[in-house]
Amino acid sequence: MASSSALKGMFMMSPLAKEGYASSLLNPSANAAAQPSKRKFTGIVAVAKENAANETAQIKRVIGGPSTVLRYTGEKPVTPILDTINEPIHMTSLGVEELERLADELREEIVYTVSKTGGHLSSNLGVAELTVSLHHVFNTPEDKIIWDVGHQSYPHKILTGRRSKMGTIRQTGGLAGFPKRDESKHDAFGAGHSSTSISAGLGMAVGRDLLGKDNHVIAVIGDGAMTAGQAYEAMNNAGCVESNLIIVLNDNRQVSLPTANLDGPCPPVGALSRSLTRLQTSRKFRQLREVVKGVTKNLGEQTHEVAAKMDSYMRGMMGGQGASMFEELGLYYVGPVDGHNVEDLVYVFNKIKSMPNPGPVLVHIVTEKGKGYPPAEIADDKMHGVVKFDTQSGKQLKTKGKTVSYTQYFADALVAEAERDDKIVAIHAAMGGGTGLNTFENKFPKRCFDVGIAEQHAVTFAAGLATEGLKPFCAIYSSFLQRGYDQVVHDVDLQKLPVRFALDRAGLVGADGPTHCGAFDTTFMACLPNMVVMAPSDESELMHMVATAAAIDDRPSCFRYPRGNGIGSLLPPNNKGTPLEVGRGRILKQGSRVALLGYGTIVQSCLAASELLKELGISVTVADARFCKPLDGRLIRQLAKEHEVLITLEEGSVGGFSSHVAHYMALNGLLDGNLKWRAMTLPDRYIEHGDQTYQIEEAGLAPKHIAAQVLSLTGNKESVHLINV
Repeated sequence: MASSSALKGMFMMSPLAKEGYASSLLNPSANAAAQPSKRKFTGIVAVAKENAANETAQIKRVIGGPSTVLRYTGEKPVTPILDTINEPIHMTSLGVEELERLADELREEIVYTVSKTGGHLSSNLGVAELTVSLHHVFNTPEDKIIWDVGHQSYPHKILTGRRSKMGTIRQTGGLAGFPKRDESKHDAFGAGHSSTSISAGLGMAVGRDLLGKDNHVIAVIGDGAMTAGQAYEAMNNAGCVESNLIIVLNDNRQVSLPTANLDGPCPPVGALSRSLTRLQTSRKFRQLREVVKGVTKNLGEQTHEVAAKMDSYMRGMMGGQGASMFEELGLYYVGPVDGHNVEDLVYVFNKIKSMPNPGPVLVHIVTEKGKGYPPAEIADDKMHGVVKFDTQSGKQLKTKGKTVSYTQYFADALVAEAERDDKIVAIHAAMGGGTGLNTFENKFPKRCFDVGIAEQHAVTFAAGLATEGLKPFCAIYSSFLQRGYDQVVHDVDLQKLPVRFALDRAGLVGADGPTHCGAFDTTFMACLPNMVVMAPSDESELMHMVATAAAIDDRPSCFRYPRGNGIGSLLPPNNKGTPLEVGRGRILKQGSRVALLGYGTIVQSCLAASELLKELGISVTVADARFCKPLDGRLIRQLAKEHEVLITLEEGSVGGFSSHVAHYMALNGLLDGNLKWRAMTLPDRYIEHGDQTYQIEEAGLAPKHIAAQVLSLTGNKESVHLINV
């Protein structure tokens, strides 16, 4: 796989990390075989105790000793300690052994719960000890804990009074799959997208200081999320502002989504090096550092800057290149710490908490995704996101449908194009599995680029490829492209570069809810002067639009497609689509009086609504717009002039396809007569997580709602009850 990594090349494996050294000061199991540990460590242990002979302790991965036996029988687990925890305050009096057992009970509880509901699994198993330690040491909601992305917040939800509702997670009317401010006072900041935690945390820390408060702010961010530029922007600012802020870097060698291709697991882009080998929490070193800075400040700005550079240099000598990098950003580096060792974590957090004015501190912990659940530990994707599964085997209870996902149809069509055109390349932002581009990468490993969780870079990187005559397809979720919009405008559309955007997860997405809902892409893409904007009505149309985008080589283009499976339409031979005439729609069903003009897969709902109306004696024309930009003016004129009622429909926000149609009709006098025109779009509000069918109902875009709108406009309101609205 061709990939970029901002951090990997900055760190070199030190002899310490290669050969291994253990801290006997904290980890008695490292001393002698006569003292076997009941727990298994796969992370890194490195903590300097108050009475340590040396200021820092050398480290190694401790892999010996029997592991704690956790039980995954499919029955509700026995959780005597967890049963006593209703709020985080109930954890403050627990000892280390009780906290360790609590972490184990959390794992058993999470596996049991997620096996019944589906959801994010391995990321939550990996932070059990971290979550327990944070809530033991800090006092939420006064202290603020911010979970980056938030898919690892299940243990946090369980420990903050929501355990009884975990069976409803990601379901209609149930708990959200991510932190949500209006769900709990313990959720300091809402999440769903990556790399926002440090920015939000710094804002909270500065706000605290301005208000004269003294609470703690902790941002928990993964190594994958560290590949996004916003994380570095925030750290750079934090080092300048110097407000007290704790950043926990959870290094699990996995980005937020599975880092595996069709051949098995592969290293994540931008993963932090294992060579960060020293932990420095020495009170003497810290106090000396602050005294030196205080003295030199009084001697003048230039002297202070020299002393600060010397301090950073010494820290780099003592802590390795990784520590030096964070220090250069103005952060005090602590780590790496074994993220599965409760005693170490509690010690480190208490140490930092007791510092009177630490400034921004980065605690680097090493964890294992899927920790404690063998099926997740050995799975290529670590069982990142799962449907319901058998707890004993880990086998997911997936039902095999007659069709595959739109994502897979896109990937197959792109492979078919690339087999015939060696200039076609593909780009994704750490989403090879989610976008289907693992299929492309398996076929063309040198023509597929994973740029990390860096949508801004992905877009401009694609623009650069386009300037060299290549044909880049940039596959990004609709909601994630929001993060790279300036680059779409400034670097692609303004220069009229032929970058092709494949916008997956367009429209309502179900359990992931509003953070991942692709509501806005038609609106923000179709307003750009040079952009061709398309949406297929089914999977065969999607394949034709992939071919169309490949053929458009004088301007940028995009096409959107939904989460879910195709309808079973007839696919083109060998998945090779035929380029469509740009700006031309089609009529699928000819009727009279009423015309339904759909954009995207909502066309299928239009066809279903026409069948409902046919039973009531109303003849309906159904048309597939195909293009939002350029619009098919000829088709719009025909529908407007030949019908009494025209309804435009889309699974997108206000300001999208319907707005473009209305603007066209107004400019061309098509609204000056007796035509009754209405727009059916997503409502101007966020629709909560739940089943996609429920969300469509909530949005008022089901076939029965379309039929009811027609009945209302044709003077048949009395018949609305016949379609069970």
